[in-house]
Amino acid sequence: MDIPNLIQTVLIYALPVLFAITVHEAAHGYVARYLGDNTAYAAGRVTLNPFNHIDPLGTIVMPLLLYFATSGAFLFGYAKPVPVNFGALRHPKRDMVWVALAGPASNFIQAIVWAIAFTVLAGSGVQERFFVEMCKAGILVNLVMWAFNLFPLPPLDGGRVLVGLLPWRAAQAVSRIEPWGFFIVLGLVIAGVVGTYWLRPLIDVGYSALGLMLSPLQSFFR
Repeated sequence: MDIPNLIQTVLIYALPVLFAITVHEAAHGYVARYLGDNTAYAAGRVTLNPFNHIDPLGTIVMPLLLYFATSGAFLFGYAKPVPVNFGALRHPKRDMVWVALAGPASNFIQAIVWAIAFTVLAGSGVQERFFVEMCKAGILVNLVMWAFNLFPLPPLDGGRVLVGLLPWRAAQAVSRIEPWGFFIVLGLVIAGVVGTYWLRPLIDVGYSALGLMLSPLQSFFR
């Protein structure tokens, strides 16, 4: 294991990961509060303080152990889920969709911001590797979080969106998966199903969308 390279990689990814997790979780709480549920706000989770969202095991220990165990080939982690009382929302079934989408949407917006920063640095001739690589990491981390959280299985955001969109009977059937959903998702990740058939195609779409959106800015620096 190349320790200096590992330290540099951790430093490059640290800020993008902290922002990605913090804004994602705060976005859930903010939209829930806007739509009638004050649970996350009362618990201090509608905040940009990363320490309020970090789960010591899921955010720090698990990713590091997996990084060392697989030599960086496989990473998985999670933050503390934001508490939401869907029954307190003004329109529970409909508003559940908006609360769930808030997190992935915040990640895609962050990917746009990091892509703009990368384009400006590259267009201005800045070649400082640390900042350039941090921008690339910010794009990748947020696209991964955006795509992964949209996977349509509870307790992921995509699963909650699916429950909110399905008719009541089908929605209830899907919601019953939630107690085992984490283990099912983890198994699908380890088996390569999520990466091959969901993450990679969706991330490719994300990169293509960013390219289209930033083409005017790229043209400006040519």
